[in-house]
Amino acid sequence: MKFIHTGDFHYGMNPDSDKPWSRERAQAVKDALSTVVKDAKADGTDLLLIAGDLFHRQPLVRELKEVSYLFSTIPETRVVIIAGNHDRIRESSAVLSFPWPGNVSYLTSESLTSVRLKELNTEVYGFSYHAREITEPLLAGVRVPEDGLIHILLCHGGDPKHLPLDVNELTESGFSYCALGHIHRPKVLVPGKAAFCGSPEPLDVTESGPHGYYKGEINDVTRQVIRLEFVPVAKLQYVPLAVNVTTGSTNTELLMTIGDEITKRGTDNIYRLRIRGMRDPDIEFDLDVLKSRFRIAEIQDESEPQYNFPKLFAEHPSDMIGFFVQELDKPGMSRLDRKALYYGVNALLRTTDERSRKK
Repeated sequence: MKFIHTGDFHYGMNPDSDKPWSRERAQAVKDALSTVVKDAKADGTDLLLIAGDLFHRQPLVRELKEVSYLFSTIPETRVVIIAGNHDRIRESSAVLSFPWPGNVSYLTSESLTSVRLKELNTEVYGFSYHAREITEPLLAGVRVPEDGLIHILLCHGGDPKHLPLDVNELTESGFSYCALGHIHRPKVLVPGKAAFCGSPEPLDVTESGPHGYYKGEINDVTRQVIRLEFVPVAKLQYVPLAVNVTTGSTNTELLMTIGDEITKRGTDNIYRLRIRGMRDPDIEFDLDVLKSRFRIAEIQDESEPQYNFPKLFAEHPSDMIGFFVQELDKPGMSRLDRKALYYGVNALLRTTDERSRKK
């Protein structure tokens, strides 16, 4: 029995809403579902599992119709869906009365239920969110019968506020496979037994690394997973890029270095830049020009000016510069506070230089 395990599409989301590429990312989120459906059709997939957060919020009827059409194009594939914390079920949810195609089963109950797929000798268990959070381990102690069926668990959670899970207990409860959603990075928890599918597309700058879905196969006789492979489908990646500077680094050199590194890694990707190291106190890095050339979501300048603090304090033991130097020597200071003090020292030194020149 061939299956696809996916979820966390967040259909309707508009990632990076304040960036020039926002509309492109919103379309990529929608296209991801089309890609998975096409792959299911091409591969003759028997079962498509969607582990929650298919939608980013309460879906509108027009969104349900778009998604329903896609599922109708794979009538030979059974589709089972649950709602996650983002698209949780409410009394007014259009999902409750929506006429899904005959191959689609949406498990809308807030308690564990199942759908039996006779043609696949399979029973899929799951439940949907009806609240923003589920803090109770609702799956604790769950067991499935030894009845010759393939048993699959479909659930959304895995952290203290969203269905705490004991993965070892789940994998020993008789399920052939546990298809988990909610965590946006793909991860196999127990080989051949349990995995988080991750989101098919990365949804914000923190979600680096590959994104896609899992494709697997369960032996009809042993009812065990005999194949599970990750299929990358994301159109791009969010890439963290750290660049180290020295006291010899200039702004032009840094711009060229970053440009070369981005070109090497791919200009279609979206970057989160961090500048680290000790720099010349007279050098200020101005990297905004990079945002017009590349997709830069964030720039964090964590570099620090390399002052000779003992010398500075010896020269300014009782004035404001000396006070700032003493403050910088205090342990446990946050990076933000330290940076503010560096700016203060730099401003005071420049003011002193200006006064000296006027004299």
